Amino acid sequence: MQLNVIQAVLIGLWTAFCFSGMLLGIYTNRCIILSFGVGIIVGDIPTALAMGAISELAYMGFGVGAGGTVPPNPIGPGIFGTLMAITSAGKVTPEAALALSTPIAVAIQFLQTFAYTAFAGAPESAKKHLRNGNLKGFKMVANGTIVLFAVIGFILGVVGTLSMDTLISLVDYIPPVLLSGLTVAGKMLPAIGFAMILSVMAKKELIPFVLLGYVCASYLQIPTIGIAIVGIMFALMEFYNKPNKVEAIVTEGGEQDDWI
Repeated sequence: MQLNVIQAVLIGLWTAFCFSGMLLGIYTNRCIILSFGVGIIVGDIPTALAMGAISELAYMGFGVGAGGTVPPNPIGPGIFGTLMAITSAGKVTPEAALALSTPIAVAIQFLQTFAYTAFAGAPESAKKHLRNGNLKGFKMVANGTIVLFAVIGFILGVVGTLSMDTLISLVDYIPPVLLSGLTVAGKMLPAIGFAMILSVMAKKELIPFVLLGYVCASYLQIPTIGIAIVGIMFALMEFYNKPNKVEAIVTEGGEQDDWI
């Protein structure tokens, strides 16, 4: 599939919006969101959603930065990986595209760190402009990081789209055996990402629910939506059967005429 300049500009604008939106707290810089926009622009929504779904599973864990580290950026699989899966005419599966786009995601991570570093002194500069009554300078400094993220996102989207023919031609040099291995590795990445989430969130009292989900998926062959409904049922049961902390405190304190 050949991509034109108009599609490159649209993907660049979409990437700029999603990348800068993460600073506004609207969670646009997610794999599934990025992929869905690319699918609409390019005209292949099913492949884009398949790529976004498998990438989202992997980046649920990769998206949790330990300490001050910056995890791999979802633009890698969300934009570059989706474009690979769509334009390769079936040569690159979404799983293989996830594995191939991971180094790109790590490289974008350094760009993100550069943007944060470039505006590390922005809060102090903004305070200085406010003390001097310079509202125009304050707005420029306060919004500088968002603008820089938008510029970086636009460049990444345009360059990624226009260079896709070159990337696909390079993929043609990969032996089929190695490409199959990348597909297998891509299938393992979502499991690794989900395991990273469980290592942080899972408590020993929640292990039975984790095992129940595994049994539903592997042995009972229940679809994902069905497993989600089962999980919601147990979550509601746990929520409504758990005693209210406020009521427990009042009960232990006994009856009182006032709170003095």
